[in-house]
Amino acid sequence: MLRPGTFRSRMGNEARLRLRKDLAHAGRNGELERTLMMRATIDDVARVAATSRKTVSRVLNNEPNVRESTRKQVLDAIAALKYRPLTSARSLATNRSFMIGLLYDNRSPSYIMEVQAGVLEACEAQHYSMIVQPLVSTAPDFVERVDDILTRHRPDGLILTPPITDHAALLKSLRKNGIPFASISPRHPAHCVGVILRERDAACAMVTYLVGLGHTRIAHIVGDPKHGAGVWRLAGFRDGLARAGLKENPAYMVPGRFSFESGVAATRKLLALKPRPTAIFAADDDMAIGAIWAASEAGVSVPRDLSICGFDDTSIATQVWPPLTTVHQPVREMAHRATDELLCLVVGKGEAAMVALDYEMRIRASTGPRA
Repeated sequence: MLRPGTFRSRMGNEARLRLRKDLAHAGRNGELERTLMMRATIDDVARVAATSRKTVSRVLNNEPNVRESTRKQVLDAIAALKYRPLTSARSLATNRSFMIGLLYDNRSPSYIMEVQAGVLEACEAQHYSMIVQPLVSTAPDFVERVDDILTRHRPDGLILTPPITDHAALLKSLRKNGIPFASISPRHPAHCVGVILRERDAACAMVTYLVGLGHTRIAHIVGDPKHGAGVWRLAGFRDGLARAGLKENPAYMVPGRFSFESGVAATRKLLALKPRPTAIFAADDDMAIGAIWAASEAGVSVPRDLSICGFDDTSIATQVWPPLTTVHQPVREMAHRATDELLCLVVGKGEAAMVALDYEMRIRASTGPRA
């Protein structure tokens, strides 16, 4: 049996007293146990919070024009009663599904896991659910597949990840049909809502850091050109060389595909060059880990003979030896912010925007002074 004191840490004093009185009244009528065992309703929440059913509904739907003190009372009551709104009832009342769709076509499992975690956190905070759909954006029926997802699941909006963020036919279809969406790292952010990182500046800063260690033969494993990240990081690499007065060497810019395997293949090519580079900047961590693997295969010591760095700061960056120097991209925070902006668009609370986040360097043991 649940006792009123159980709620003490999560409720305000007034809400707790009201709940205690309600439970005591139910107990006097022999109904206490039945009351606690039954699923709480929106009317129970309204009674404990001393407000109206409509106000509770506004709080649940994250609507504006609710005083913060009232919102807190309602949230306290929801937590205390362990109230869970029925999605079907909310959908009927508001003509919304309270579901957000996350679409991705990305080979990096660590990146996608972080994106999913960030979107889910933001959805749960606003009583939304999330559906996740992997897709192949190069497939001829890609737009039709997305249309089918929209028809079957009726999400209130979509979170798009690279390279889906830049699929012209899909963006045209979504805008034509009035489907709200938010983009993570789109190549052309001017007419979108979502979030971007200053990736070009970050890549330039990484090259500047390597130059400061005495490296002049710096190679770049280029990301997928279909991704905005691949384009921005290559541009930043070139900016860093130009800032240091170093000439570009086309042989030192090897294509990759944001995958471990492409990092291995690219590094094998770079290590076969004469003279070979003394530092490799990979456009993501997966390729950088592949570079460390290929260097070990060739008997090249990292960082004594070859410095290697990446971009993203995924969990694997600290799980390899030596730990990887990289640019920290707050993927989970970016996904969370993109979802917040999307829900602003859906709910009409505040003005949705394209948010730009700053980068941070993570200097670790995979880079060192030129030998």
